[in-house]
Amino acid sequence: MRHPFTAAAVLLLCLAATSSAQQTIDPLIDQQIGSLVATYKTLHAAPELSHYEEKTSMFFAKELRALGYTVTERVGKYSKPEWTSYGVVAVMKNGPGPTVYIRTDLDALPVEERTGVPYASTVHMKNDAGQEVPVMHACGHDIHITTMLGTAKVLGQLKDQWHGTLVIIGQPSEEISGGARALLTDGLYEKFSKPDYVIALHDSADLENGKVTSVPGYAMASSTSVDIKIRGIGGHGSRPDATKDPIVVAAQVILALQTIVSRENSPLDPAVITVGSIHGGTKHNIIPDEVKLQLTVRAYREEARQKLLTGIERVTRGIALAAGIPSELAPIVTFESEYTPAMYNDPALTERLNTVLAKALGSENVVKADPIMASEDFAMYSLEGHKIPTMIFWVGAVEPAKVKHSRESGTPLPSLHSALFAPVPEPTIRTGIKAMTAAVLDLMKK
Repeated sequence: MRHPFTAAAVLLLCLAATSSAQQTIDPLIDQQIGSLVATYKTLHAAPELSHYEEKTSMFFAKELRALGYTVTERVGKYSKPEWTSYGVVAVMKNGPGPTVYIRTDLDALPVEERTGVPYASTVHMKNDAGQEVPVMHACGHDIHITTMLGTAKVLGQLKDQWHGTLVIIGQPSEEISGGARALLTDGLYEKFSKPDYVIALHDSADLENGKVTSVPGYAMASSTSVDIKIRGIGGHGSRPDATKDPIVVAAQVILALQTIVSRENSPLDPAVITVGSIHGGTKHNIIPDEVKLQLTVRAYREEARQKLLTGIERVTRGIALAAGIPSELAPIVTFESEYTPAMYNDPALTERLNTVLAKALGSENVVKADPIMASEDFAMYSLEGHKIPTMIFWVGAVEPAKVKHSRESGTPLPSLHSALFAPVPEPTIRTGIKAMTAAVLDLMKK
């Protein structure tokens, strides 16, 4: 006997189910949006630096336990034993089905806030070097935490619409690219099951409220920290002929490094070498014995990254040799004190979820974006070989009128990490919850 449901009927039923799910999400968000905005403001006023997210992680864990999740705290293992990992992993099992991880980051930045909002941070705390520094959620991790709590609650209320295992990660130390590695080193996937998908969101300082954006394939660059110690023979500033001046060598190295990008790397393969720090010397008339440079190197493809690193060492050593610096004082080049792989959004997963987000938010609110050279250690969760489909998308955090004015006037908006960055809480959180919930429901639908 032929099944009474035709293909068209089945399609209509599926579309009706999708529409019904979206109608269900909205009132559930409405019920909690007021308290979530209050939570956001509390978190914004109480930021904590990377390696020190103790109170933030405790709050996050407590809230998730109250929502019925099984929570494990202090997950993660850093390379330095004196650092405590404040990773949080919350699990909700809902029968057999896929395992989906969703991630938020917990840490803040050493920035002195100048937004002028009533809930602005006035926090100061000691960093790893023991220095007292101002602290601010200048990258929106407080938005991410709040959005994740709202998503966790909605998904707990909609358990009849999904099946499988949902894992929520509260990741520490994203700002210094160490938290994801710490969690994976501690056996995240072994202890809590290997995921079928991992997704995350990030607020955007360039996009209007109510909109989301993503990039299939390479979305963000790898980031490699490089430390260079250029050694020389110091002496009196009036007798440069009796020295081997490392400052002059450093100046030549800084300029010559750019030819690696402009003359050795394909112009169709984006790459960046930036010297962000130079330290050398103590007084006007003293030629020092050494100069230290700190670099950041960005690329998408691993082959391009390796070419850049090889070129940096070759150029640095060659200039020192040409300057007559003895071989025993050759420059010391150290790679990967901080390293994050390129962020690769699985194309099939990205296309699938963009379709879902268009249904949830309206197709006009899902916009295309270009890859950027910034980095995100969320890339680590794919295990670098794209073995696990991952996707990160961005949620607009700016009033539409301000975005319009910026585009028309050419005046840039405050960027992420700016002391002036102030996301608009309610619509940003609302859009984030709706988008993330819709994505999870699709990946875990019955």
